[in-house]
Amino acid sequence: MAKSKKSVYFCQNCGHEESKWLGQCPACKEWNTFVEEKAAPAASRSVKERREVQVVTLSSVETDEDDRMLTGIEELDRVLGGGIVKGSLVLVGGDPGIGKSTLLLQVCQRLSAAGRKLLYISGEESLKQIKLRANRMGEFTENLYLLCETSLDVIRGIIEQQKPDMVVIDSIQTMYNEEVASAPGSVTQVRESTNIFMQLAKGFNISIFIVGHVTKEGTVAGPRVLEHMVDTVLYFEGDRHASYRILRGVKNRFGSTNEIGVFEMRKEGLAEVKNPSEFMLSGKPEHASGSVVACAMEGTRPMLMEIQALVCKSNFGMPRRTAAGLDYNRVNLLMAVLEKRLGLPLSSYDAYVNIAGGIRLNEPAADLGIVMAIASSYKNRPIAEDVIVFGEVGLSGEVRAVTMPEQRVAEAKKLGFKTCVLPEVSVKAVGKVDGVTVIGVKSVGEAISAGL
Repeated sequence: MAKSKKSVYFCQNCGHEESKWLGQCPACKEWNTFVEEKAAPAASRSVKERREVQVVTLSSVETDEDDRMLTGIEELDRVLGGGIVKGSLVLVGGDPGIGKSTLLLQVCQRLSAAGRKLLYISGEESLKQIKLRANRMGEFTENLYLLCETSLDVIRGIIEQQKPDMVVIDSIQTMYNEEVASAPGSVTQVRESTNIFMQLAKGFNISIFIVGHVTKEGTVAGPRVLEHMVDTVLYFEGDRHASYRILRGVKNRFGSTNEIGVFEMRKEGLAEVKNPSEFMLSGKPEHASGSVVACAMEGTRPMLMEIQALVCKSNFGMPRRTAAGLDYNRVNLLMAVLEKRLGLPLSSYDAYVNIAGGIRLNEPAADLGIVMAIASSYKNRPIAEDVIVFGEVGLSGEVRAVTMPEQRVAEAKKLGFKTCVLPEVSVKAVGKVDGVTVIGVKSVGEAISAGL
């Protein structure tokens, strides 16, 4: 009798494989993430099917700027490291409805107008639905081809026949490989589908964009091994009900990581935000306590954002602390520094700290801004409108240096700020800046005295 197909268990979070079900994944330590799937038979390749390979020296490999395609969208080109690399595999993730398909369709519009041959493959929308969305964006040329299909065998044949410059797969969770017994969207299907697209991208020198759905925890649905297989991972961030979107490069084999592009959602699609600092500071209240402007670095781009704090007397035995857009534990730590080093009795006060605009900020340079906003709200004394602060705060109350202070001060000057409070060790690197008063501080006490 023929043996039945063996079952294996995959972790849906990280892709770890086990021969039996486990309650906790030994790799990522997540609970109840293992699912049962049929083991795929190992594909044996005969000697005749093996292709000839050639070993070359590193110095003999030639590269030029023609290996990149400019999309015409500067924010996207910056995140990609200067354009789309030919033969690259790019994963675009984000919450449903945040604008992944819209952005990629806009890229197809720009590249098709530049004479590139493009193939948009959708497994979720019909041709009419794609056409309705395209009508809002404007005119498209004849270089854009559409395909509604989920079978990988059919898709592979069409890509090999058409040989386009770029392919968009929307989305990877809908693709189905008939050789794999599991259902579409499962761990095995997603991994095998991505592997096929990687072979097509490298074999035919075609740039392929893959859309990946995001779970409620904020990770791409399917195994984390998907992120290791692709060349670039882009994440869309931001509230789908807000007007702005942030495209962040999490992984990039052809450029720097943590670069961001800022977009605004409009009726005709996603529009670039050329000056995100000005966009984030729009609507800032005047002469209000607990409000301060800080500067953070997103990749190589400085961004000014407003940190707000509201400190009020607690009516309960346990004071309430809330942090939106900031690390909750970091806010508690900085409040403890203020209470210990400056004697502010914050243990009996509620504190609510927020980044205006809904953006998330994890850089240590925001520490001084958080401290200044909390102290301003506690003393009910507003900080001057033309003051900007940045610096890392240590447990002893010292203000430590941060990276790239020159770019931060230059961005503040461009937006009209007159005073900059920064770590004293960074003053020498900044030097003298016309029109901006640079104040170096050693401790949070000196910073609050200078700003308040």
